[in-house]
Amino acid sequence: MRILAIDPGEKNLGIAISDPTGTIANPLTVLKHVSRPLDATAIAQLAADNQAERIIVGQALDEDGQPTPEGRRASRLAEALRAQTSLPIELWDESGSTQAARQARFSMGVSRRKRRGHLDDLAATYILQTYLDQMPASSAARTP
Repeated sequence: MRILAIDPGEKNLGIAISDPTGTIANPLTVLKHVSRPLDATAIAQLAADNQAERIIVGQALDEDGQPTPEGRRASRLAEALRAQTSLPIELWDESGSTQAARQARFSMGVSRRKRRGHLDDLAATYILQTYLDQMPASSAARTP
C-alpha cells in the first residue's frame, strides 16, 4: 500500500511517498504553498497520480502533546484534504522531522553550501518513515 506524507510549512509543502509495499519512504517533491484549498487539490492529485491509499499530514505538537499553531494549521490542511479526496487522512506527530532531515543531509556528506535551502521533502520522508515504522506494531496491537 502506497502512502503519501506531507510536511506542511508556511512557504513549502514537502511531499514523500512510500514504496508499493508500504515499507520505505522516499522524497517525492516540494510544492509551493499557495492557499489551503489549492494546496489540498494539488496534494489530492499527487496522491491519485501515485496510487496512494492514505495521506499522512505532519502535525507539530508541544511538550504536552497539544497542537502548536503550526499543528493547528496542519489540522486545517487535513480538513481541506478530506474535502478533496475520499482517501483516509491521518495526522502524525512531526516532532524532530526538520532536525532529522538536516542530520541526514550532513550524514550524506552534502557540503555546507548545498545543505542550505529547503528540507521539506526530507522532513516529509522522515515523517512518513516514522509512521511506516509504527504500522506493524499498531496493526499487531489491533489483531486479537
